[in-house]
Amino acid sequence: MALDKFFRRKKPQQTTDSEALPDLWTKCTSCKASVYNRDFEANAYVCPKCNHHQRLGATKRAEVLLDDGSFVQLSGRVTPLDPLGFVDTEPYPERLRRAQAKTGRPDAILTGTGRILGQEVTVAIMDFDFSGGSMGSVVGEEITRAAEHATRTNTPFVLVAASGGARMQESALSLMQMAKTTVALEGLADARLPYISILTDPTTGGVTASFATIADVIIAEPGALIGFAGPRVIQQTIRQNLPDGFQRAEFLLEHGMVDLVTDRRQQREVLGQLLTVLMATRRPQAPSVQLEHGNAMTERGAV
Repeated sequence: MALDKFFRRKKPQQTTDSEALPDLWTKCTSCKASVYNRDFEANAYVCPKCNHHQRLGATKRAEVLLDDGSFVQLSGRVTPLDPLGFVDTEPYPERLRRAQAKTGRPDAILTGTGRILGQEVTVAIMDFDFSGGSMGSVVGEEITRAAEHATRTNTPFVLVAASGGARMQESALSLMQMAKTTVALEGLADARLPYISILTDPTTGGVTASFATIADVIIAEPGALIGFAGPRVIQQTIRQNLPDGFQRAEFLLEHGMVDLVTDRRQQREVLGQLLTVLMATRRPQAPSVQLEHGNAMTERGAV
């Protein structure tokens, strides 16, 4: 063999997509450390280096939150429309098709039933991967149906919020979902069924101003951004400097907006304990008793 052929550099062989090595590592969006995917999954997608809670899609969230194999999907039969013929940088239907192809679901919500430490629950999980988890008509409808299902089946309701707020492409139709979902959740209150919300990063806008923050117990993930308007908008409106981190979960816990800040790896256990206590202390409402005093009739409800 000629010496020059021995030292000649070989060209790398071309590989097809099917032959490419799988992506085995995930880079933490906070500390930029590379984490082995299997370790990341075993750690509930929390960075083992800096404890940053990575954002999760709805399917992975259900896997982390619910008992293995217990989830049964309810949502997926309602699809969004474009009644306003909305066009910004592109027509709204095209934006929807791209988000649907990315996530494999019709809109930014996944609802269903499952178990948490053996206890039956109805769940609604918002998907930030779908147009920033924005709340449109389908999101409002699916949350309403899930809350009504919880009332009918006598199960507690757990909602995981992750949203940039109301969907601008649906304008007032999106804002109407704030009232619609709130009314549906009143049915849970009337039935004395627990409603627990988990606020994840981010939870903002009309979602924060409606169903996400009217729960019996409000849990937030560490470091989650939670608020209504952005900090620059608030500063320009009130013309005051705001404290650092004023829209983060820990600050809101100190000031009473949330009840707990709970690490994702402990959420299932904490939820199990809360549901056990809340369901055990739930009492059916006693019928009202009418008392007659002379010609006057009064009504006394149960305390």
